Amino acid sequence: MSVRVRFAPSPTGPLHMGGVRTALFNYLFAKKNKGTFVLRIEDTDQTRYVSNAEKYIVDSLDWCGISFDEGPGKNEKFGPYRQSERKDIYKKYADALVASGQAYYAFDTSEELDALRKEAEENKTVFIYNSVSRGTLNNSIKLSDDEVKAKLKSGDKYVIRFKTPVDQKLILDDMIRGEIVIDTNTLDDKILFKSDGMPTYHLANIVDDHLMKITHVIRGEEWLPSLPLHSLLYEAFGWIQPKFAHLPLILKPVGKGKLSKRDGDKLGFPVFPLNYTNDKTKEITKGYKEEGYFNEAFVNMLAFLGWNPGTEKELFSLEELIHEFSIEKVSKSGAKFSPEKTNWFNQQYMQLKSDEEIAEYYINENKEKLNKFDKEYIIKVVSLVKERAVFTKDLWDLSNYFFEAPSNYDPKASKKQWKEDTNEIMLQVLEIIKETETFKSLEIETNIKSFLKENELGFGKVMPPLRLAIVGEMKGPHLFDIIEMIGKENTLKRIENAIQTLS
Repeated sequence: MSVRVRFAPSPTGPLHMGGVRTALFNYLFAKKNKGTFVLRIEDTDQTRYVSNAEKYIVDSLDWCGISFDEGPGKNEKFGPYRQSERKDIYKKYADALVASGQAYYAFDTSEELDALRKEAEENKTVFIYNSVSRGTLNNSIKLSDDEVKAKLKSGDKYVIRFKTPVDQKLILDDMIRGEIVIDTNTLDDKILFKSDGMPTYHLANIVDDHLMKITHVIRGEEWLPSLPLHSLLYEAFGWIQPKFAHLPLILKPVGKGKLSKRDGDKLGFPVFPLNYTNDKTKEITKGYKEEGYFNEAFVNMLAFLGWNPGTEKELFSLEELIHEFSIEKVSKSGAKFSPEKTNWFNQQYMQLKSDEEIAEYYINENKEKLNKFDKEYIIKVVSLVKERAVFTKDLWDLSNYFFEAPSNYDPKASKKQWKEDTNEIMLQVLEIIKETETFKSLEIETNIKSFLKENELGFGKVMPPLRLAIVGEMKGPHLFDIIEMIGKENTLKRIENAIQTLS
């Protein structure tokens, strides 16, 4: 049987990076095994449904380069792919479990159950709807067939609960965690079908995975407690179970606990792939794309949250990740998220991209400032400064002096570098610049060094104040490369202005 995996998010808001990581691992596993990556929208919880969330999910996957093969509006071989459009399917499966004695009708009201919980709390115990309590409650196990039929006929509200087997030892297998042993007496009777006519996640995802021929369920660790019930449901239906793998949590940068939006807000990093606008409050939450991260860097970073190839190599293209990925190399323990490491990945991808490609980003982000300059000039500027940049938005601050003369000078550097005799020295440098015929970096540098030698001047007397005059700060690449780039006329003007301003 060919590999089929699914990513099944709920459209209740923006897609968290943990969800993107789950989608990524499903995608990598599918592509590694020449299988199919399915997107299914699990929108059974209509009270939390958000209208623009599904589009956000699809846009996020597309930006990451991990688009689905099969899903809403695309290769609908086993559609529909939205659970809200499949609700007529689930009832017959719930009824089949009732008919076989593996599920039952429960007519308990919310008030009745609340009273039982309160009573248990007063007795310092916990009320659990399970094999111990179900024989005494308002359900089809306790009630006679006639009483059940009467309630159903009169339209009494009910849910359908799974009848958890008693005194069984479940031996489950997880592709990441290995063997898991569960005593069924510790489980409660979960609701499979709600009183509003919608299935719960437990029933819907089992039925859908079966009907969509899903072979491997790769999902977050938070679903691990549901594995016993899901395994029992497959057994109850007599279906072949898929293989399960539960991914480790993505942890906060500091301390323990699952990474949340609150952590991002507090520490100043995104937790969503794209900007998200709340359709009710219109509040905008920042995303990795709009914050200037490359999608390749984001994906590469996510892959290393819980997975490691077992080598020293850290930079992987998507194709390389597909080739190297293995579920067996996914960690059981939580993966701590590091904003600094994420920035490191982005910086590495900055260096891997061509100067021409980075220049395109630079031009698009600074059209008004750069529209007077030749593209080849901008590409050359990028080549000189990009290694210092983490994001393309850093480039202007790193290179603005290539495009405009400094309007002021760093006060601290001015006080330190511009001495009493600096004006006189800079006037001499001015003459050397004027007399330099071939205005190339090497020749300018040679002429200045000859001047230093002839006058027995140290580098510190000339180079720092000259950089201050040209750049306005003590930053930038090789000084004589800058001077060659801006040209003789601009160089002379900048030195003259510095002499007038800093004297």
